[in-house]
Amino acid sequence: MTALVDTRAEAARAVEQLVEAGITRAEIQIIPGEGAASYTRPTGQSSYDRERDQGGFWASLKHLFLPSQDRYAYAEGMSRGGVVLSVRVDPDELERASAILERNGSVDMEQREAAWRREGWAGYQAGGSADATPATTGARGEQVIPVVEEQLRVGKRQVIKGRVRVRAYVVEVPVTAEVQLREEHVRVERHPVGRTLTPEEEARLLRERTIEAEERVEVPVVEKVPVVKEEIVIHREAGERVEVVQDTVRRTEVEVEDERGTSSGAGSAR
Repeated sequence: MTALVDTRAEAARAVEQLVEAGITRAEIQIIPGEGAASYTRPTGQSSYDRERDQGGFWASLKHLFLPSQDRYAYAEGMSRGGVVLSVRVDPDELERASAILERNGSVDMEQREAAWRREGWAGYQAGGSADATPATTGARGEQVIPVVEEQLRVGKRQVIKGRVRVRAYVVEVPVTAEVQLREEHVRVERHPVGRTLTPEEEARLLRERTIEAEERVEVPVVEKVPVVKEEIVIHREAGERVEVVQDTVRRTEVEVEDERGTSSGAGSAR
C-alpha cells in the first residue's frame, strides 16, 4: 500500500498505529527517509521538475514499481512537503491498514492532482531524460537512430470503494409478565360454649397466655438474565476480476526514402 500524507507528524502517528495493529516496523517505510535528497522548487515554478531532481524524490520511489504517472504525482506531493508511506500487508489486513492511513491524513490523490492542475500543474509529461533514449553515433561514423516505442505498464493501488458499518447499542423497552402469587390471611372467630371446666382444665387454661398467628403473602422477585437472542455475522468476501485498460502509446516509425536511380549504362548503382 502506498499513501501520501502532508506532514511527517501524520506519518509518524500512522506508523505507531500500524505497529499497534500488529504490522511490524520492518514492513513500513517512510519515503523519503532521513538523509534523502531534498528538492527546492524555484520561485514561480508551478510543477515539480523531474529533470532537476534526478536521484532525489523520483529515484526514492523507484522501488515501489509505480506507473510513471503515479510516481510523478507522489514526487510532486513530496516536493510540496508531503511524505509517502509504503506498507506491506497481508490481504486480510488491508482494510484495517487503509482505515489507519485514512484517519491520519491519507491524501486522495485524484482530488489532490485536480487541485494541483487548477494551480497550473501540468502533470506527468513523458519524454524527459528519465524516459527518452538519446540518438547515438556508432563505430566508423554510422548514424544510429533509435526506434522507440512506449509500452503500457498497468500497476495497481488500493482505494476504499465503500464501507459497511454495523453498530450495536443498548435500548430499554417495556415488558410485562404474569406470576401466580399465594396469600395467607388470619381470621379470629369467637364461638359461645358454656361448658364447665374440670379441675385439670381449670389449672391448665385459667392463666395468662399469648398466641401469635402470622399472615404470609408471596411477592414477585424480578431478576434480569442476559440471553444471546441472535448473532450478526459480517463476512468479507474477496474476488478477482479482469479489467481492460485502454490508453494510447507512442512509437517511432522509420520511413526510408531511396532516391538512388538505376543507370542505363552497363552495371548499376546501388
